[in-house]
Amino acid sequence: MLSDTQKREFVRDGYIRVPDAIPTALVNRALRAVNHSIGNVGKGGENPERNRSAFFCAELLQADVILDLYRKSDVMQIAEELLGKGNVLPVESAKPYPRFPDTPGSPTPRLGGHIDGVGSGGNGMAKGTYFRSFTMFAVVYLMDLPEPEAGNFTVWPGSHLVFRDYFREHGHEVLANGTPRPDLPHDPVMVTGKAGDLILAHHQIFHAGGYNLSPHVRQAVITRLRHKDVAVVDKDAYTDIWREWEGLQPFLH
Repeated sequence: MLSDTQKREFVRDGYIRVPDAIPTALVNRALRAVNHSIGNVGKGGENPERNRSAFFCAELLQADVILDLYRKSDVMQIAEELLGKGNVLPVESAKPYPRFPDTPGSPTPRLGGHIDGVGSGGNGMAKGTYFRSFTMFAVVYLMDLPEPEAGNFTVWPGSHLVFRDYFREHGHEVLANGTPRPDLPHDPVMVTGKAGDLILAHHQIFHAGGYNLSPHVRQAVITRLRHKDVAVVDKDAYTDIWREWEGLQPFLH
């Protein structure tokens, strides 16, 4: 399903967008459930011992209507094209992420990025801690996002390679001091797309949830796909970034 060109783009940029990967019926079912939750459940329902703050749709994290976006579409087969057949663990949880418009009239927010799994003391992880628990982001858009600055999933293309080289030189232990800030080769890309599009991104890509200057609530669902050996590879993946990517081996040179 993925072309050689798409695989080369993933190696180079650290992400790809796959149009129309999820059938409209599954997208609409999920969107209805999310909007119902926002309007009728509201913030809350989460386990306060596990989550640093209230968030919407906590009761949907393991709901079939959300997990079916991955289980009843081509997402897992596409992921196997990158990680190798039989190497992708089943999706057990996926989080709806509504991003609401920023305060009208306020200055354009600063676009800050990060790498997942680095503790700051304010993100549910103690400062000085870090871990690598997944292989690849899988983002599903539940609505059309034809323009940037609308809460788009945002990435810095090629940043996964920069951080690989940085960790090889300085050691991944520097993450105990927070995410480093090496010079990155490209400006951030606010990924546009349509409802049903899939965005796959490397675990080490510098990324952010983009600010939202649109009049609409951005609707997307995100899960973090794991290679079956993710716990074995563990932190070696910071420097050996393609170790879990069997399907990309022919495109690395």
